[in-house]
Amino acid sequence: MAQQGQHTNRHKSWAVGLLLAVCVCSVAAIDSTNAGVAPSYRRRLLADHTYKQNDPVPLYAAKVGPFANPSETYEYYKLPYCKPKDGVRYKTLGMGEVVDANRMVTTPYQLNFLVERKGEKTCEKTLTDEDMSKFRRAVMDDWYFQMYYDDLPVWGFIGKVEKIIPKAGQPEYKFFLFTHIDFEVKYNGDNVVEINVLTDPNQAVDISENTKDVKVQFSYSVKWTQTTITFDDRLQRYERFPLNPIHLEIHWFSIINSCVTVLLLTGFLATILMRVLKADFVKFSREDASMEEEESGWKYIHGDVFRFPPSKSLFCAFVGTGTQIFFLSLFIFALALIGVFYPYNRGALFTALIVLYALTACIAGYVATSYYVQMEGHGWVQNILVTCFCYCGPFFCMFMFLNTVAIVYRSTAALPFGTIVIILVIWGLVTIPLTVAGGIAGKNNKADFAAPCRTNKYPREVPELPWYRTAFPQMLMAGFLPFSAIYVELYYIFASVWGHKVYIIWSILLIVYIILIIVTAFITVALTYFQLAVEDHRWWWRSFLCGGSTAMFVYGYCFYYFYARSGMSGFMQTSFFFGYNAMVCFGFFLMLGTVGWRASLMFVRRIYQAIKCE
Repeated sequence: MAQQGQHTNRHKSWAVGLLLAVCVCSVAAIDSTNAGVAPSYRRRLLADHTYKQNDPVPLYAAKVGPFANPSETYEYYKLPYCKPKDGVRYKTLGMGEVVDANRMVTTPYQLNFLVERKGEKTCEKTLTDEDMSKFRRAVMDDWYFQMYYDDLPVWGFIGKVEKIIPKAGQPEYKFFLFTHIDFEVKYNGDNVVEINVLTDPNQAVDISENTKDVKVQFSYSVKWTQTTITFDDRLQRYERFPLNPIHLEIHWFSIINSCVTVLLLTGFLATILMRVLKADFVKFSREDASMEEEESGWKYIHGDVFRFPPSKSLFCAFVGTGTQIFFLSLFIFALALIGVFYPYNRGALFTALIVLYALTACIAGYVATSYYVQMEGHGWVQNILVTCFCYCGPFFCMFMFLNTVAIVYRSTAALPFGTIVIILVIWGLVTIPLTVAGGIAGKNNKADFAAPCRTNKYPREVPELPWYRTAFPQMLMAGFLPFSAIYVELYYIFASVWGHKVYIIWSILLIVYIILIIVTAFITVALTYFQLAVEDHRWWWRSFLCGGSTAMFVYGYCFYYFYARSGMSGFMQTSFFFGYNAMVCFGFFLMLGTVGWRASLMFVRRIYQAIKCE
């Protein structure tokens, strides 16, 4: 009856977690900026984007920077472009937009609704040596600019480089600055539907090193064209590349290949494991005295297998935080599948991550403290503090270092002081209190650990094992199979996060995620059995490390992608890439480690319940 009550309490706790998931997803869906979520919001959104002829539609410049270094971005007026006559004004942005390194400023381009312009001059200026040096460096590093017109993104390049090869001598490089921009805007009725930018190479100014005091005139033209594309479908043009049949075939081929490989390997392991377990159960069910004396294998360590792990406060904090990240990923998938993260919805994903991480903190506190109390821990207050800081602490230290680097570079990737204060307030007034509340609820949880076997007073000595049964080789074996199921999808994710491509195929990513969870759980269970079979009872931390070892392979893939598949360079971009990926992989490690340990715990409980333990 006590065991049944324990299972009932556990089911209730998971039900509370799922209820929280539904509530969070519902609130986020209502407040999202997706035009297709709520009809009332769609009407309001459509009204905000409805114009009459000659109505001003502001064109905001978001950032400039090297095309190969997506994290190294700067404010638009870091380059000596023409400024508006009435002064530069900044647009108020949301937290996610600021985190996404956007700094929206007004531009001198007048793109009033349905008003065409031809060769309109913005300004005329003589470029100083310093101005020439800034533009030359931008052209040399292949800088681009990003603007937003009626919330539609548009890109263009600063200039071009021409390589002149003479008949004799060294090749010479000429740098040209684009001074004229052609805006092509498409409309349907009273809505802006599409905008394109073309730079005229015939109106480029030579800014090479041998030129002095160049006088330039910046100008632009605007052309309006009617289209049949509706306002609701205006974002589909940004989805064409990821939904290209060729790319979809690659995704589906990768999934099918992963499923076949995983099914074959897991089926092979399952067959072996079931046969071995069946033989073990038959052997252990005999009650011959001779068999008891010759007892060996995983039954022989039944008095030590449920001995709680060392550093159990840290262990429980890792399990709690990993459970929180697991639920956080489910919430993100739920929001993505209902259409919240549509292409170029500035900062929506960052906002969702910050808010949902704060709201799911109660899950981490509850799970960590509940297990800690079940493991006969007494410093539950200390355990709550460890849970609060085990992930946020390293992440905050990494963030401060990288933000300092961005400040030195004067990049828009550096968060303003006000945004940092808002995030700290959310963490201090929401995350920590919810973690404490969850911890108190976990501490008052009356469930027992319910080990099926009594633990001996003194631990049994572990026999000497070969090198391939130690922790690190086991982690390599455990991480390779799950990584092989996701490595193709990793390229598209990296190309989106650390590049300029769009990733919107969330349904395929969810399938890959489910495969990853299943394979991680199964391979960890198999390795746990093989560990117990050689009478090594130290499976607690081992199962967690083996489950999370896929994160090592993901971080190793970061080096391959950086040096072989991208053109990123420079200290800032390198530190951002490897620094933030280290934090993502650490969260990946906590989540998959929790999956592996919980699967192993269920397995170990099951096999020891099926035999007679004295």
